[in-house]
Amino acid sequence: MDLVSNRVLIIGIDSFTGRYLSKYLKDSGYSLYGTNRKSCNIREKENIKKILIDIRAEYIILLAGVASPAYGDISAFYNINTIGAINLLESLVELNMQPKKIILASSATVYGNLGVEILDESLCPKPANHYGASKYSMESMASNYFNRLNIIITRPFNYTGIGQSLEFLIPKIVYHFKETRETIELGNLDVSREFNDIYFVCEVYKRLLESNFNSEIVNICSGREIKLLDILNIMSDIAKYKIEIRVNPKFIRKDEIKTLKGSPKKLYSLIGRVKQRDLKETLKDMFEA
Repeated sequence: MDLVSNRVLIIGIDSFTGRYLSKYLKDSGYSLYGTNRKSCNIREKENIKKILIDIRAEYIILLAGVASPAYGDISAFYNINTIGAINLLESLVELNMQPKKIILASSATVYGNLGVEILDESLCPKPANHYGASKYSMESMASNYFNRLNIIITRPFNYTGIGQSLEFLIPKIVYHFKETRETIELGNLDVSREFNDIYFVCEVYKRLLESNFNSEIVNICSGREIKLLDILNIMSDIAKYKIEIRVNPKFIRKDEIKTLKGSPKKLYSLIGRVKQRDLKETLKDMFEA
């Protein structure tokens, strides 16, 4: 396959994921185009249409959105995460464009607190916050376009790497150790999460682009769960000192999801098993960056 002529449009290329994924795909031979917050307002269809006409991408990856569950503006979750995604799909239909693949990034938070250890795509989502609800709403509406467009919806579980915003848990922890802080304030310590490497996620997106599958909703996960306290112990080992942990009630959300661990069974059945580095290596890179 001649990848050089394959145009990929990443909407949200200035995001953490977008920065890594654009380079990853470019290094694999794709022609990369992207939009950021200033160049594309996905709440405005005419703006989207102009970009689609100008670029005429063969692949589209929608990463733009409000990503933090702690974000204060509730309406923004739905205006951007839900309506923005539907504006993109509706624009493609109205322009009679048929890209080879459209990937819409949802989130594992759509599952909410289901009370099961392993979350797979057969479960009925029950989002516990506005972020998850806006993503699930997007999924529900976007599935109506499955018979008209080549769509895959992804549900990424937590992942991290160098350059991720400090508002996310792992970068916050690493930053405190880099600064040799004596204490760190955290919320609920009794949580377990998948924390995958950003390059694992990039490889998954690349394989999904190149797959023959459409009309699918699939986890981006590895099933690699780790407790928050274990992460702190790993960082103590890397930084060669222990930090005092203080639980701040302000950081404890009533809708906190205790465990987020996904089943990669469906993902691997579509694209094959994807290996990744040990989490300690990722944390060490972030610490030394």
